[in-house]
Amino acid sequence: MSLRIYGNRQLKTVPGQATRPTTGRVREALFNIWQGSIQGCIWLDLCAGNGVMGAEALCRGAVSVIGIEKAGLACRTIQQNWQRIASADQTYQVIRGDVLVGLSKLAGQQFHHIYFDPPYHSDLYQPVLRAIARHQLLTPDGELAVEHEETAWEAIAIAGLMLRTQKRYGRTTLSFYRSAVDADVVSNPLDY
Repeated sequence: MSLRIYGNRQLKTVPGQATRPTTGRVREALFNIWQGSIQGCIWLDLCAGNGVMGAEALCRGAVSVIGIEKAGLACRTIQQNWQRIASADQTYQVIRGDVLVGLSKLAGQQFHHIYFDPPYHSDLYQPVLRAIARHQLLTPDGELAVEHEETAWEAIAIAGLMLRTQKRYGRTTLSFYRSAVDADVVSNPLDY
């Protein structure tokens, strides 16, 4: 199976039901929301699956993309997809392994955008959000988008992160978080 992204580029996908690519509707909505801040950004793709979100970010001008994915076949697929899309002035890295271990390895780095799309009924939501806040992985003006089913997980308050807004697209919800230490964001929230 193949998947098309921005610029009518075709991506490989992992066969079977091992991964669930983010739907075209949700991808389009997210990149419309973030359209003014992708060019030149540093992107982190958590539970990256086929790497479609990181690929979209590369196509739209991100300078660096890092993905964390547990499945070996998916990591190879991501590597192939990003290699075909990235230009000479863009960097990318695929980290294979547990997302929480991968996040601890990224401590000290910061990202303008983080996309987190775990298996919907996993127990990863709360621990991953806490790890992002603890390691201060968001830039002060950065934003985290969490994809989930409304019935699988409900957005929660996390120390160090502020829930900005939620958008629903059919059965899929995106919950947007910013760093809570950014005083401007706290005093002047932006609604989409």
